[in-house]
Amino acid sequence: MKFVSIIIGSKSDYEVMQECAATLQKFGVPYELIISSVHRSPERTKNYIKEAEAKGVQVFIAAAGMAAHLAGALAATTTKPVLGVPMASGELRGEDALLSTVMMPAGMPVGTVAIGKAGAQNAAYLAIQIMALQDDELKIKLQEDRISKAKKVELDSSTVEVIL
Repeated sequence: MKFVSIIIGSKSDYEVMQECAATLQKFGVPYELIISSVHRSPERTKNYIKEAEAKGVQVFIAAAGMAAHLAGALAATTTKPVLGVPMASGELRGEDALLSTVMMPAGMPVGTVAIGKAGAQNAAYLAIQIMALQDDELKIKLQEDRISKAKKVELDSSTVEVIL
C-alpha cells in the first residue's frame, strides 16, 4: 500500500499536524502518524523508518520545534522524499526550527514549508503532488481542488468588489 508517514517530535505538535492529516484524508491518501523523537527515542525513529519503507511509504513528513532536527535525521536515514514542518515553539517561536529544517547539507534535502498550520497543510499538498506523479486519480483531485479554490476567490470577491 502507498501511504504518507507523519512523524511528530512530541505530543505538543499533534494539534497543528492534524491539519496535515485532515488534508491527506480530504484527498483519500492513507497515512500513518506517530510520535518519535530523534533525540529522545532514536532507535524507535530508525526502526519505524525501516518498517514504513517495507510497508510502502512514499513520503515522510516530519514536524518538530525548538531546532529539533527530526526531518534532517529522517533525510539521513531514507532516500524517500522528506518534508519538514517547523513548529512554532520556544523563545524563537519556530524560527530556530525553520532554520534547522531548511539548512541541510548538499545531497541531504528536506523540502521545508512554513512554520505551523499553513506549513502542515502545505506539507500534505506537496506529499499529494509527489504521489500524483504516478497516480492519475490524485492528479485529477488536485486539479479539481485548484478549480474549487479559484471559484471561492471569485465568490468572495463578488461579495465585496466595487468595479467602475
